[in-house]
Amino acid sequence: MSKREFDNAFPDYNGENLLGADSSINSEFAGKIRGHVSRMLDALENGLSKGVDWKNYSVYTGTTGVAYLYFHLYTVLDDCQEDRFLKKALSLLEPCLTHLGLRRVSFLQGDAGPLALATVVYHLLGRSTAKQDCLERLLEMKTIVYDDHCLPEELLNGRIGYLYALLFVNHHLGADTIDKLVVYRVYETVLKNGRQFAKEERSKFPLMYEWHDKKYLGAAHGLAGILYLLLQIREPVYQKYSHEWIEPSIEMLMTLRFPSGNYPSSIGSASGDKLVQWCHGAPGWVPTFCMAHKTYGEPKYLDEALKCGEVIWCRGLLRKGYGLCHGSAGNAYAFLSLFRATNDQKHLHRACQFAEWCFQYGSHGCRNPDRPLSLFEGLAGTIYFLTDLLKPMKSRFPAFEL
Repeated sequence: MSKREFDNAFPDYNGENLLGADSSINSEFAGKIRGHVSRMLDALENGLSKGVDWKNYSVYTGTTGVAYLYFHLYTVLDDCQEDRFLKKALSLLEPCLTHLGLRRVSFLQGDAGPLALATVVYHLLGRSTAKQDCLERLLEMKTIVYDDHCLPEELLNGRIGYLYALLFVNHHLGADTIDKLVVYRVYETVLKNGRQFAKEERSKFPLMYEWHDKKYLGAAHGLAGILYLLLQIREPVYQKYSHEWIEPSIEMLMTLRFPSGNYPSSIGSASGDKLVQWCHGAPGWVPTFCMAHKTYGEPKYLDEALKCGEVIWCRGLLRKGYGLCHGSAGNAYAFLSLFRATNDQKHLHRACQFAEWCFQYGSHGCRNPDRPLSLFEGLAGTIYFLTDLLKPMKSRFPAFEL
């Protein structure tokens, strides 16, 4: 079987300064990024001009994901095209807003993504009535999140994906935009269900979850992604849950590490140490360990994140492509998380080397994505990562990190 990754021939860090005076990437590399982003945006817009699949409105692989990219360009770039980026985002959002069934609750794959993003975009454009309508529709889904026992907890399709949507709105519009009681009830529901399932399964983990009959562990479907979002709730009244259930679950996760520094995709997985990608493997665990270090102050969590970083550096240039979910751009976000956690430019250097790889998008013989323009599989996600690299201390993996 051929390897899943290309050999990494890039030189490792040798002490060079990659930052400008304002903690942005230095002007030389920023110029390279902007040039390639401009070229890739032209290719993206040329692809969009040939037709858009309006039936797929998801953040993950649909039109809302591309709208999310344009919103991101608005927040990062300062080139006098801000209104153009917001209006482009809205042009991709509005066709789907009247057709949402308000049954699929997650940010990445459901109706919460378009509604949360539209709420923020309408606010920035000064359209208060439309903003309020989207916000109210987003909150309509809370009863499903509270009461639907068939709803999974995972990020991509489930309850924790709805929690992200609420936190996304509050992050951009203010902490009181969505009632904290709604946020806390979602949090409590996820905790309660994780405790109940762990007891039913007699799991060694204080919290455990299942999706499609598997106990997944990674960011997209599993425990690492769920725990990362649970750690965002830092109210004093919930600290006992954090110390009794969340931290011990992270401790248990650490016992599963392969000697390489990678992690399995699920409990009892037969695939072994194969997948080094955001959705199933070390890249998706780095933000969780970094957040655990920030929350609990224990050096061992940062050490664990650093071990993940080493395997990503060695095995993170994926033959699957350049995307966020299972590609080199998504893997590079782990280095940005490590840079923010440590201020060590070694990690920023590694992110820049992966960016150099992405500059040559399409030239390495990688697999062609099913949705080549999309945020999580295709070109939009690579552009998102490259743009984030301009201001690395503010970078965040989209639809996951806050």
